[in-house]
This record gives sequence, C-alpha cells and structure tokens, in this order.
Amino acid sequence: MSTATRRIAGKSLTYLLLVALCLYTLFPFVWMLISALKPKDEIRARTPSFFIHSPTLENFVQVLVQHDFLTYIRNSLIVSIAACALSLAISLLAGYAFSRNYRMKAVQGTSLAMLVSQMIPGVLLLVPLYITMRNLGLLDTYGSLILAYTTFVIPLSTFMLSSAYDSIPLSLEEAAEIDGAGRMRTLTSVVIPVMVPSIVSVGLYSFITAWNEFMFGYIFISTDSMRTITPAIMLFKGANSVDWGGLMAGSVIAVLPVALIFLFLQKYFISGLMSGAVKG
Repeated sequence: MSTATRRIAGKSLTYLLLVALCLYTLFPFVWMLISALKPKDEIRARTPSFFIHSPTLENFVQVLVQHDFLTYIRNSLIVSIAACALSLAISLLAGYAFSRNYRMKAVQGTSLAMLVSQMIPGVLLLVPLYITMRNLGLLDTYGSLILAYTTFVIPLSTFMLSSAYDSIPLSLEEAAEIDGAGRMRTLTSVVIPVMVPSIVSVGLYSFITAWNEFMFGYIFISTDSMRTITPAIMLFKGANSVDWGGLMAGSVIAVLPVALIFLFLQKYFISGLMSGAVKG
C-alpha cells in the first residue's frame, strides 16, 4: 500500500469515527426533540419511531404556560449568573496569587487543599451543607444555591486561571509598574484584558455547572416559586405515571440556552482551555 493510499485510508477512518461519535452524542438530544414534538398517542405507541405523523407544539405550550416554566428559567438564570460572577471574582484574584506566589508555603498548602476538595463527591457534602444552610436561614433562597455552586466551581476555576496567568510574561507587569501603575491597576488594565478567552472559558464552566446542577436544587429548594429548571423537570414524573411529552419538552427547554451559549462562545472556550497549555 502506497503512502498516499495509507494517508487517505487514515483520514477516512478518522472522519468515520468522528461522524460515529457525533451521532452517538447527538442521538439523545435528537430523540428528546422528536418526542417533544409528538402527540401523546404517538409517544405511547408500542413501537417507537423517528417519524412524527402529526407534529404538535402542545407539549411546549403545556410546559411554558400551564407549568409556568418561565419562572423556573428565570430562577436558574439568576442563580447561574450570580454563581458565575461570584466565582469569577474570587478565582481571578486567587488564580493570580497562585501563579505569582507559587513558592510560598501558604499558597502551596491552599492549592493542595483545593485539589483534595475536588476528590470529594458532592453527595457526601449534601447533609453538612444542608445543615449549614438551615442554620444560616438560607434554605428556600437563591443564596443557598449560589453559595453551594460557587464553592464547587472555585477550585477548578482557580487552577484554570492560574495556568492562564502563567502564560502571561512578567515583563508586561514590570512595564506597567515602571509607568507608575499599582498592583491592582496592573491586574485590571494590563493582565485581565489579555485573558479574555480564559475568563470566558471559566465563566462558561461556572454557568453551565450551576445551570445543570440537580441535587442541591432539589434538596435546598422546596418552594415552587423558587425552584430552578432542572429539579422542575421532576414535576412531570408522578408516583404511577410519567408525562413523557412534558418531560421531553421541559428537557429540550433546559438544554437549549446552554447549547446556544456554547455554540456562539465555543471558540473562546477552546482557546481559553488551551491558553495555559504552553507556558511562555
């Protein structure tokens, strides 16, 4: 087999595997969307089918109007945006400290503690966090979810931003200091503008984590008016029956905002993840 033939065969196999992976990844969402557009009799048909004989938006109308999903979307947006902003504010400063003072024992100990915290499953912290939120009077409030989500995303966000800071040469900061800029002015006017892709990447990670989280939203919030969108999907599952049309429509509505945000910001997300890969 010639070199050209081997190259063509290798590329064909690569694209074939990529197409298969894409189909495997997209299949759940496609099936969810198809089921959401089906009337109840087609959803409950004995033989499942990809074809929709009578497409309908009844399930979406039911979800948005009768079940007031717009309120759940609003709650999720408030919690996710607040958790994203708070985690970014903390991680930007912590990541800078980790990057520029990595030789200090206090920084090394804190870094190790944050790394160990990432190894603890969130479900093990559910009861302690619930008791803490109850003692603070934060149950059934946005604050309980914002604090919980921020706590879980800060370690990885800090490590990601620390790697991004490592890729920025110290000469930029030294030049700003020579011009009379203080440490905070240098950080906000010189360093952070260079890190926009990394900041967007960390912000997306924080937002998506808060938006998709289910367990804490299900346990900490019991008032319907404060419920977020992922626990609200459970409302379509009863003790003896499941409203599959409403469940699929609610799932599509929950997925769409994150999918659209990621679609438009994916180039920043990828470049942000790669920005700290090469130090220089």
